[in-house]
Amino acid sequence: MTGNRAAHEKGPDIEPVSGSTADGPDPTPAPRHSARRTLYRLAAQRPWAVAYAVILLGVALVSGVVSGPSHDIRLLFGTGFASVIDRGHWWSPLTSVFFVDNGAELLLALAGTVIVLGFAERLMGTRRTAIAFLTTAVLGAAIGLGVQYLGVASGEMWSRGVSELWAIDPFTPIFGTAMAASYFAGPLWRRRIRVLGLSTVLVLVLYSGQPSDLYRLLAVLVGLGLGWLFRPTLRVTSWRRSSDHETRTLVAAIVGMVAVGPVVTIFSGARFGLLAPLGLLLTQDVPTAGEVVDRCLLGDVTRQCVQELTLERIGGAGPVLVSLLPLLTLVVAIFGLARGRRFAAWLAITINTGLALLAGWYYGLLPISGQAYVLQWPNGRYWEIAVVLVVSVLVPLIVALVILANLRHFPVPSRPGQRRRFLLVTGGSFTALAAFYIGVGWMLRGHFQPAVTVLDLLADVPERFIPVGFLRLERVSFLPTDPISTALYDGVGAAFWIVVFVGAIVCLGSTSLGSTADAPGRLRTLLSAHGGGSLGFMTTWTGNSLWFTANGHSAVAYRVVRGIAITTSEPVGPPAEGADAVASFARMCDDHGWVPVFYSVHENWRPAFTAMGWHTTQVGEETLLRPSSWSTTGKKWQDIRSSINRAERAGVRAVWTTYRALPLSMTAQITEISEQWVQEKALPELGFTLGGLDELRDPAVRLMIAVDSAEHVHAVTSWLPTYRDGEIVGWTLDFMRRRPDSINGVMEFLIAQTAQRMQQSAQIEFLSLSIAPLAPAAGPRQGGIADRLLEYLGRTLEPVYGFRSLLLFKRKFQPEFSPVFMAFPDPIALPEIGLALARAYLPSLSMREVVTLMRGLGQ
Repeated sequence: MTGNRAAHEKGPDIEPVSGSTADGPDPTPAPRHSARRTLYRLAAQRPWAVAYAVILLGVALVSGVVSGPSHDIRLLFGTGFASVIDRGHWWSPLTSVFFVDNGAELLLALAGTVIVLGFAERLMGTRRTAIAFLTTAVLGAAIGLGVQYLGVASGEMWSRGVSELWAIDPFTPIFGTAMAASYFAGPLWRRRIRVLGLSTVLVLVLYSGQPSDLYRLLAVLVGLGLGWLFRPTLRVTSWRRSSDHETRTLVAAIVGMVAVGPVVTIFSGARFGLLAPLGLLLTQDVPTAGEVVDRCLLGDVTRQCVQELTLERIGGAGPVLVSLLPLLTLVVAIFGLARGRRFAAWLAITINTGLALLAGWYYGLLPISGQAYVLQWPNGRYWEIAVVLVVSVLVPLIVALVILANLRHFPVPSRPGQRRRFLLVTGGSFTALAAFYIGVGWMLRGHFQPAVTVLDLLADVPERFIPVGFLRLERVSFLPTDPISTALYDGVGAAFWIVVFVGAIVCLGSTSLGSTADAPGRLRTLLSAHGGGSLGFMTTWTGNSLWFTANGHSAVAYRVVRGIAITTSEPVGPPAEGADAVASFARMCDDHGWVPVFYSVHENWRPAFTAMGWHTTQVGEETLLRPSSWSTTGKKWQDIRSSINRAERAGVRAVWTTYRALPLSMTAQITEISEQWVQEKALPELGFTLGGLDELRDPAVRLMIAVDSAEHVHAVTSWLPTYRDGEIVGWTLDFMRRRPDSINGVMEFLIAQTAQRMQQSAQIEFLSLSIAPLAPAAGPRQGGIADRLLEYLGRTLEPVYGFRSLLLFKRKFQPEFSPVFMAFPDPIALPEIGLALARAYLPSLSMREVVTLMRGLGQ
């Protein structure tokens, strides 16, 4: 959306572009494809995926959509130890993948088939997809059954515990086929498929632990082996993500297992996983009072019975938040780990260490004085219980140690003082809330049963901040008896974890970009020597961060918005080092967890991005004038000549100057014109690559202003210099403002006078009228998703910002058109890139401006 302020201009000298032709509406309507044609096309492109989806849907309709197949059908077609080993249903490993357990699973399976299996079929073809599908389905279950057979024969607890379970699972071949197809994907998608696929199946195995989870994991491993046999010759590009990025991705996935796993334990139908005990500790999964009372009345009057009855009374939003927010905070840390944040690494280390210590205390593995329960180590054939509990304690501790060992891969610091503020706020909150609990609790001591003392409240403080699951075996000394004391009892812990959660988000959202004090001077030296293109001077504007190559010969100006590093045009430096500068900047962004986007780069840079395997899409048209051949003769120039003559008759002259050279009266008029324009439009003023009054004040910027005999300023334009070898070789139009009552055609007059003046300087090679964003000169885009999205945005925003009207205005000068592009490494980031660009151009959008903008879009 690079351009100039004329993008907002809707005066009489700029004709609006209508959405219809001169004879009426556009006779070519948008194509409408029926659902049948869409299905036929999809079936032709993805026949295996579509066929499998149709079979899944048909079988579900016959066997039961809502509750799944009947018990008899599950026995006949479902797979498992009892089905294959005991009953001899050798066909079940294959038939089990054509059934779903319920309606929700059917929807997920259909989506996974169309999206995941269809994507795999597009990557490696129908024949390979069919082979991978059948092979992973059969071998995944067969190998898993072999493992179960050995376990049952040896008396292993898990194998015996799940031997009677039947598995019907369409996801086993879908995951296996996706892993095989990963060898045919590019580097980004290959890593995504493998990391997400392996992480998902591992979480299910460790926290759910059903036979189908094991079969799915083995199918993934078989798929990786099969894909290795099918693998094509890999296309090598010159740009590779840094090794730090790979490490961060893997560490984030490992931490994700600890954070997401307990959710799997909560919702899993059977909790056989190795880490199920750890997941259960992070829930509020306690029996109801009715269940406990029934058991106690049957004679099971034990300390545990009474304890669970007491725990049943501890409910409400507070304990739920105390149990849930530590996991959500860990999820926040995962996003920070993926982006290389040092604070996220320490946050994850702290939470995982705390989980390990609490789990060790709960299971009696840590000899803490006064602990509630000491594990009676089992012996004989139930030794597996001890292993499961020890692993549940060790896993979060090992995860913390893994992060600590890889701390160097998380180099991105928070803003100076941010981490210190987080520690002070959380520590202070804990202290204040603990003191508040003790003080107010003492004042309400009669509202607890039994009545409490200060020592009772002090001893109870740690339990207010610990998830309820860790307190199942802890004796409750007192309980609140009314809403006020209950709010105090449950609320202090929830308030503390809310502070931690919000503070973590704030701290992770702030990073130190680290530009040095001499960076602006170094940049201007490079600009003077190499220019940086027609938009290069915009790199000097406030708001840009500056990055330099290791040798200091090239620089890139950028700003980070929502994790997207958007550059201000191309690198500034020697053209021969441009490709290396692009690759080095991309690696720097990758190290910081940012998505690099080179915005408004010219055609001559496209080969560098193509060689890196990046994607490019046109974002606008730059309009160029050649002063050496400037002329206003001919019929096409009638509007320009009329504007010049009109200005001469009105006594208006053009003045070439700088802002600092103007008298105070004229600078005040320019400020007044700008402010008046903003107030009249009532629209958000665009920034980023659109200069304002602050940018006019740069001594290197020139102004061409329209002034009459009374020193009354009618309009102002600003021009940014482009250098080469220390000399100015071109000027780029930026700021355009005029008075509402100024003469018609005053902008045409100023631009024409600027071109005529530059014609007298032999070294001036071009005048750029800047860029008309979202308005390609060649007409509507017909390219990929990014091009269609930009075409849609151009049509949608036209009533408000007039981008296409701006292009029509610039056509009056018979310019050369030079397309400008946006280059990005990964199309999947396009939604984030779009939001980041919107925020870069509209950094301070108010609600009133949003309403105005929406009203304009609806007209």
